[in-house]
Amino acid sequence: MSVRAYVLIQTEVGKAASVATKVSDIPGVTLADDVTGPYDVIVQAEADSVDELGRMVVSRVQLIEGITRTLTCPVVRL
Repeated sequence: MSVRAYVLIQTEVGKAASVATKVSDIPGVTLADDVTGPYDVIVQAEADSVDELGRMVVSRVQLIEGITRTLTCPVVRL
């Protein structure tokens, strides 16, 4: 069973489009959209485990130039 999450990203001013483009190239990212509001980019990502998802966010997503903050929201099945 895979783990799915939404990663909410805040960027530096004017960097949302380039961040969305770069993050969409990461394996496991299924969607990356520019949005308005308190976050600039929303990403949907999938991984085989919570640990793998965490590694993806910390070692791949957060290293993209222009990102100032991320918030990872794992999907739960109630």
